[in-house]
Amino acid sequence: MTAASTDATRTAGTARTEQAAIEVKGLHKRFGKTEALRGLDLTVPAGTVCGLLGPNGAGKTTAVRVLATLVAPDQGTARVAGFDVVREADQVRRSIGLAGQHAAVDEGITGRDNLRLFGRFHRLGARRARQRADELLERFDLTEAADRLVRTYSGGMRRRLDLMASLVTQPPVLFLDEPTTGLDPRSRQEIWASIRELASAGTTVLLTTQYLDEADQLADAVAVVDHGMVIAHGPPEQLKAAVGTRIEVTLAEAGQLVPAAELLAALAGGEPGTDPDRRTITVVARGGLPVELLRLVRELDAAGVAAQDVALRSPSLDDVFLALTANSIERAA
Repeated sequence: MTAASTDATRTAGTARTEQAAIEVKGLHKRFGKTEALRGLDLTVPAGTVCGLLGPNGAGKTTAVRVLATLVAPDQGTARVAGFDVVREADQVRRSIGLAGQHAAVDEGITGRDNLRLFGRFHRLGARRARQRADELLERFDLTEAADRLVRTYSGGMRRRLDLMASLVTQPPVLFLDEPTTGLDPRSRQEIWASIRELASAGTTVLLTTQYLDEADQLADAVAVVDHGMVIAHGPPEQLKAAVGTRIEVTLAEAGQLVPAAELLAALAGGEPGTDPDRRTITVVARGGLPVELLRLVRELDAAGVAAQDVALRSPSLDDVFLALTANSIERAA
């Protein structure tokens, strides 16, 4: 290949990366009789954080393993940082960092030595590996613990060290597979702060997580995966708006449940659920239908319905997740 053609290839790769750091089309992967991926499509713009959500067994980890070149797809295409995960696997590996569900660091050596070891493994050279280790230790506030054995670290410190190890080569794309599983709230906050810092510096992050509040806090966009396919994809606020505002009314008398439910159905455009024991009615206002609390109270009063409490609650990603994956959860039960 000539220098000119090499430059052209690099330019083309750079142009693709500017458009999408991750681009997946029609991805399929089967393990025996289990079809883990069934035509998964996903696009993640460069410099953004994408949260990958879904029930256990939905295909999230398999998708990450394919994108990280750990397993080959049976069908479909996937590009990471502009490179094909099958035909250009070596270039993909040089462009990514990967932190799995369990810390991959060596507990029998120090944090500093772990980072230097990762640097040498990636052929940085002894001097550059030492320099990079010092940079990361300072950046992630582990300098004071750098020369302690990792077995003395807390869970949060180990996860931070694992995250740092995945960043030794300064990859433009980072895969995080449930990075805060099992951590206490303070340690989770530390990892969140680290991810925010990486994203603000331009790193593209694909994050799988079981914690919906984590995706809500960190992700520019969320992709909900079920049965090996993306069934919803968009900014968290957009997905929440599609679910609708939840209205909950608590009545003074259970005997008024029927007329109150009919009134709420007319106002919200949804099918109410009733709980006679708690004397409550819950309905979701779908389709972006605005519901004003004052108007709702007035309508109830005009209908002679005595309400003890009326509340409007904005949906969370938990509501989105449950609404989109309800069938899968029922089948699993």
